[in-house]
Amino acid sequence: MHASSVPAFIERHFLGLAVILSAAALYEPEWFVWIKPYIPHGLGVIMFGMGLTLTFEDFRDIVRKWRTVGLGVLVQYTVMPILAFAVASVLGLPNEALVGMVVVGACPGGTASNVVALLARANVALSVTMTLAATCVAPLATPLLTWLILDARVDIDVAAMMQSVFWIVAFPLFDGLVLRHLLKKRLDPVIHWFPSVSIVTISLLIACIIGLNRDTLLAFPALVALAVALHNAGGLLAGYAAGLAAGCDKRDRRTLAIEVGMQNSGLGVALAVKYFGAASALPGALFSLWHNVTGILLARRWSR
Repeated sequence: MHASSVPAFIERHFLGLAVILSAAALYEPEWFVWIKPYIPHGLGVIMFGMGLTLTFEDFRDIVRKWRTVGLGVLVQYTVMPILAFAVASVLGLPNEALVGMVVVGACPGGTASNVVALLARANVALSVTMTLAATCVAPLATPLLTWLILDARVDIDVAAMMQSVFWIVAFPLFDGLVLRHLLKKRLDPVIHWFPSVSIVTISLLIACIIGLNRDTLLAFPALVALAVALHNAGGLLAGYAAGLAAGCDKRDRRTLAIEVGMQNSGLGVALAVKYFGAASALPGALFSLWHNVTGILLARRWSR
C-alpha cells in the first residue's frame, strides 16, 4: 500500500478498527488497560490534531454562531438527561441502571464527537467549541441535573475539572492552531495524516475503556443495551431537529446531532462507580462503545 493511501484506508475502516480493538479488549483486557494513565495524553493528541486541521478564521465564524453553541449546550443538558430517565422508566430498568442512564445523560459531550465531526465533514470548529462550552458548564450542570432528576447528590471538583479542560482540550487545541498559523502551507504534505492519528488514538482509548469495564459489559442485560441505543438515537435526532428548527445549515445541523448524541461516557462511568456502585456504570460502559459505532456510521454516510 502506498504511504499516501494509508490515511484514507484508516479513515474508511474506522468502524472496523474500533470494533476489532474493542473485541480484543473484551477477550484480553490486559492488552489495553495499561493505556489508562495515558488517556489524558491521548485526548491531548486528538485535540492537537484538531487544532492543526483548523484556522483562527474558523473560530471567528463561531463567534457569529454563539446562539448555535448555546442551543447545542441547552439541548445537551435538557433532552439527554430527561430522555435517559424516560427511556429507562418505560423499559422498566432496575434502579441501578436507571441511575447510570441519567448520570450519562447529564454529562457533556466527549472528545470523540470532535473526531466524528471531522470525518463527517461537519463543522469541526463548532464541534470543538460546543465540547468546550458543555464541559465548562458540567461542574454545575451535571450535579444539579442528577439531583433534580434522581434526588441524589454528586460532587464534582470544579477546579480539577476546569484544569483538565484546559490541559487536555484547550491547550493542545490552541497549540495546534498556532503551529498551523505559523507554518501554513508547509504543513500541507503531512496534514492529511492527523485525522488518521486521531482515529487510531480514539480507537485505542475506546478499547482501554472497554477493557477496564470488561466484567460489567459481559454481564449486560439486553434491556440496558436497548435503552442505551434508544437514548443515543434520541440524542442524535434531537440535535439535528434543534438545528433544523433554528434554521442552521446542513453542516451545523450534523454537528449539533453529533455533539448532543455523543456523551462523555468516561466521565459518566467514573461518576457512577464513585457515587452509586459498579452496577450503575453499565450504561456508561455500553455507551462508550455504542455512541462511537453510530457516530462512525453517520460520519461515513455524511462524508459521502
